[in-house]
Amino acid sequence: MELFMNLITNQSIPTSIIVTDNILELLFRFALNLFVTIFVIIFVYFRATGKRSYVFTYILISTTIFFLCFLLGSIDLQLGFALGLFAIFGIIRYRTDTIPIREMTYLFLVITISVINALARREVSIGEIAFTNIAFMATTWVMERIWMTRHLARRTIVYDRLDLIHPSKHKELIEDIENRTGMVVSKFKIGQIDLAKNSTRLIIFYKENSTPNILTDAELNDKSS
Repeated sequence: MELFMNLITNQSIPTSIIVTDNILELLFRFALNLFVTIFVIIFVYFRATGKRSYVFTYILISTTIFFLCFLLGSIDLQLGFALGLFAIFGIIRYRTDTIPIREMTYLFLVITISVINALARREVSIGEIAFTNIAFMATTWVMERIWMTRHLARRTIVYDRLDLIHPSKHKELIEDIENRTGMVVSKFKIGQIDLAKNSTRLIIFYKENSTPNILTDAELNDKSS
């Protein structure tokens, strides 16, 4: 502590090395960026999906991108720097593990928010930056908490009761699937029918929020790819 105070009070050391005019701007922008990122990732994404594995990654990427852009960005390199970041993450896509399209969208969202908050300079007013961040938060919340709750998930299953695929017994078929799986089925389509094995493929459209532990076809494809 004494060494630090000596560095500050030492007249031979330029104060610009220790304290700069941009430190308050840096703190304000970082606080804004962290607040928006936490809202989008924890209060929207995590509450909707319950996936903890990506929360750590998103927040650390957001923080890293923000400081990288703020400290290394310049007026001449701002646009190229931002586009380069998108290109790098678009090519890499975390090659050790394939990211589902939903998680990939959130990745680009936190990168975009961090780049805007770090590189938007004095030509852009605080009101414009605040409105942009609020628009990101509001749009994400509306799409995740309102639109996605009305969205019907899709799951393909092998069904073993051919006697219920007759049009007159479709209501009984839906009730049977709901009793056996717990899914709230809205509609279904009949696929391949195998009379030899007494089974058929059904494409079930159900309310995802009623059974979040059941993977959809899209999620199964992401895991297998």
